[in-house]
Amino acid sequence: MADKTTRTKRKSLSEDVFDKLVRSIKSGAYGENERLPTENDLAAEFQVSRPTIREALRKLREQGFIYSRRGAGSFVRQSGLREPLGFGNLQSIADLERCYEFRLTLEPEAAASAAERHDAAGLAAIEAALKLMRDATEQSRHREDADFAFHCAIARASGNQYFATAMEALEEHIAVGMQFHGISLKASNNGLAAVYAEHREIYEAIRDRRAEEARTLMRTHLQGSRDRLFTGRPHRGEAG
Repeated sequence: MADKTTRTKRKSLSEDVFDKLVRSIKSGAYGENERLPTENDLAAEFQVSRPTIREALRKLREQGFIYSRRGAGSFVRQSGLREPLGFGNLQSIADLERCYEFRLTLEPEAAASAAERHDAAGLAAIEAALKLMRDATEQSRHREDADFAFHCAIARASGNQYFATAMEALEEHIAVGMQFHGISLKASNNGLAAVYAEHREIYEAIRDRRAEEARTLMRTHLQGSRDRLFTGRPHRGEAG
């Protein structure tokens, strides 16, 4: 039990180190082909163990952010994303509709990839966001932050940094849709519970590595959210 707890904690710490290093690489803090600090230096910087650093570096290599040279260390890959992706401000209802259109092409595929590729830490992040949503639903509340964290955690669990980067860049746009979405849910009978159930079903499909089902459930969820906002159609499972 102690060994399992240690491994889980190390995985969580390595995920945190990975996220911080990704942000540094994207912001240009490290130049193209620049060598990263040694494992010892990184361990001291982040106040974690060397195995934790090695796990974070392994994930950076797998996702194409860095490459290694035997005996020389780890280097930033030239083709890595150097600058954060950005979108203009949301200015109209039409922009919000286009945001949903883009999400419908992006998130179902991210969910399918997450079902196929997730690791324990990635799944734990999705589950943690889902628990926050469950607690809020039981109090008849809608937490936009937990909702976004759920969708973003799926993108990260996909193992494809482009999914995650696009979701992070869309945060402000998605937040607007989620705020309106939350208002519409609270105004309908059983709306919050029905949408929480959709999120739970998506999580379970990803957990069980049912990729096609995860893709379909995510698409259905986003279509339901969009339709409720723009056509007023009730959600499946809602009354009235």
